[in-house]
Amino acid sequence: MARGVRPTSSAASWIRRRRGSPISGAAAAALLAVREASSVTGPFYQTLPFTRRLRIHDSAPAGRAVYDSAMDYGLVLPSLGDGASRDGIAAAVELAETHDFSDVWATDHLLVDPAAADDYGRIFEIVTTLAWVAARSESVGVGASVIVAPMRNAVVLAKELATLDVLSDGRLIAGFGVGWNAKEFANVGVSERFAVRGAYAEETIAVCRHLWSGSTAPFHGRFHDFEDYVFGPLPPRRAIPIWLGGRDERALRRAGRLADAYHSSGAGPDAFAKRLAVVKAAAEAAGRPLPRLSARVRLELDAPPQPAFYTMHGSAERIAGEIRAFAGRGVDHLALAFPPRDPEGLREAMSRFSEEIRPLV
Repeated sequence: MARGVRPTSSAASWIRRRRGSPISGAAAAALLAVREASSVTGPFYQTLPFTRRLRIHDSAPAGRAVYDSAMDYGLVLPSLGDGASRDGIAAAVELAETHDFSDVWATDHLLVDPAAADDYGRIFEIVTTLAWVAARSESVGVGASVIVAPMRNAVVLAKELATLDVLSDGRLIAGFGVGWNAKEFANVGVSERFAVRGAYAEETIAVCRHLWSGSTAPFHGRFHDFEDYVFGPLPPRRAIPIWLGGRDERALRRAGRLADAYHSSGAGPDAFAKRLAVVKAAAEAAGRPLPRLSARVRLELDAPPQPAFYTMHGSAERIAGEIRAFAGRGVDHLALAFPPRDPEGLREAMSRFSEEIRPLV
């Protein structure tokens, strides 16, 4: 879009929803140019304004967006555990907007064994939850952290996520993982996939990207085979950013080869750095840019750490130092999980984070 061209009212509305505040004509033109760019180079997340906050200045050249280097924060929804509730999820979305969080994240499990019941016995279905959440906000991104891809039919999943991306006006982040609970695979009726879940997840990525692109070419894979078909609706950008989780070396190499972002969990800055070395080597070997780097972390102010799971804990200064350490390793997105699941407890925790920690980062 050339300098001086006034964006349409719908375009200006789209931009305001993502910024949460009025925007000038020149700045709107720059943002709209980013949205309407027809080519995608490098990891897909780089083309999506809501996944990396934009700071636009009227003095910038026409059509050029200037990225802020600050950390983006996502909020893990209280959609799992004994205290998970509709009211808690609704409050979390409102609080994410209030505290300028870029996105909210839901978690996935279906039929875990009783040993995992404390964490995953009560968990809201992930795609349904994200659709409901997307309807409650026009500005916050919605992300899956992460969908256990091998437990699902890839074509059905591609359709569900494409539909959700259209209905949310392009705000979806599709996080995929391979799963870890063999009993859950058996309970869902796909026990044969557990041993090949990495290969199945990779083919799921291929199926999704193939269908989302609008291609009508046949697809012949190891697990999926289809031709003579139509598929729609298509995502607004003919793609949806795919973030891959995982901790073992195979998952890390997969993220380097295929992901738009690596979405870590359960690791502090030092452990993350070791994982990053594997992701980076795989990306370089594949001849592609390093994926965006994200970490999902639990945060507890004034609390001792959980011995079995990494937690940012303690004083505001200590936690801010941990966040700076993540940033020093290239992480520019943190999905924060606050222990309180009730609206009032979550409101207090997020207020303290915004008032006591963010100013120190």
